[in-house]
Amino acid sequence: MRGVGRRLSMIGRTEEARQVLAERSAMTTAQQIVAVLGSMKGSAMKLGQMASVLDLDFVPEAHREQFRKQLSALQDKAPAVDFATMRRVVEDDLGPLSRTFAEFGDTPIAAASIGQVHRARLHDGRVVAVKVKYPGVEQAVHADIGNLEFLSKMGRSVLPSMADHGVLDEVANNLRSELDYVREARTQHRVAQRYRGHPFITVPDAIEELCTHNVLVTEFVDAQPFSHLRTLPAADRDRFGELIYRFYIASLFADNEFCGDPHPGNVLLAADGKLAFVDFGLYKRMDPVHVEFERSVLRAAAEGRGEDLFAAWVGRGIIDPDAGVTPQESLAYVWAAAGWHLLDEEVTITPELATGAVLLAVDPRAAEFRGMHKQLLPPEHVFSRRADLFTFATLGQLRARANWHLLAREWLYHEPPRTEIGIAIDEWRRSR
Repeated sequence: MRGVGRRLSMIGRTEEARQVLAERSAMTTAQQIVAVLGSMKGSAMKLGQMASVLDLDFVPEAHREQFRKQLSALQDKAPAVDFATMRRVVEDDLGPLSRTFAEFGDTPIAAASIGQVHRARLHDGRVVAVKVKYPGVEQAVHADIGNLEFLSKMGRSVLPSMADHGVLDEVANNLRSELDYVREARTQHRVAQRYRGHPFITVPDAIEELCTHNVLVTEFVDAQPFSHLRTLPAADRDRFGELIYRFYIASLFADNEFCGDPHPGNVLLAADGKLAFVDFGLYKRMDPVHVEFERSVLRAAAEGRGEDLFAAWVGRGIIDPDAGVTPQESLAYVWAAAGWHLLDEEVTITPELATGAVLLAVDPRAAEFRGMHKQLLPPEHVFSRRADLFTFATLGQLRARANWHLLAREWLYHEPPRTEIGIAIDEWRRSR
């Protein structure tokens, strides 16, 4: 992988990432944050799912088991709510179960961040997935939102944007939006229609007439979990990696909207061989102006135009022109944070690379980027950057290999696709 260690400097500095975590102050802060997250009910599982894409081998061995237990506690936060309680939630919204469902499984088949999923069958024979909101979870999430300010104070030294009120409002609004199952049903229906008949991707449709404030009913996907994808031969993993990239990354630049919650729990291998994507509670639309800004910045970085990139960031208010940040530092930072889209070489994304990216992207002790960490990320770009970072981390779990830049050129420069998958998708779109 000639050039990866040189040009993706942040991702490649694995030893530095270990040293950062080895510092007592870093571990103390991490433990404090995990403790606070542990008190966050509805949001804790989602944060645990995000953490699950990290390679904990980065944590120094002396601390590893303790850290793993703390993160595992977050990942296992989904309450074991008995069926009688969840049944009352469904019947309060839809009436007696027998009126709507011919069968309703009393054992949950999955746990989401604010609800659990049951398999059921409608009277017309359709098998459905029913996501039922946990009783009391709304109050818990609103309490979580109140904890955001405390978290931001702890994280201010790491990333000043965490203390910005606009950013906190953006995070809070998105936590609230995940409570709105009616909105999620509308979103999922729209996305499902977009992918209806797609040669490689499927999105289960929402059955909107059965969706309420506390109950979300969608088509059921007979599928294997992401853990099965990890066991497949390299060629299959690479193929599915390209599809994950196209769904989570390219959609922003093609449709001005994207799913802000990429993680392995939301990616399934359907029985028909297609890749299924679920969970649309955190789904974002972006103003085309902001999308174009992201595209232009990445183009400038790809072409080595540091002065243009710097000028764009100053104009957007991201960089204070008197802060001492240079065009060269700005260019190096974009390559470090998003260089996997820009490097015209095949790269295998590993858990180690992904974890290095997550840790070093937000750590101010990296001297090369200390100035950049003092700048502010505009709120409207918070979740697009989050989606980018955690798509990279999800692909790391898959150990997918591709020339990601070749895929990126389709949305970066509006070039025609050059991969077999891309060409097939383009033909399908043209035939619709």
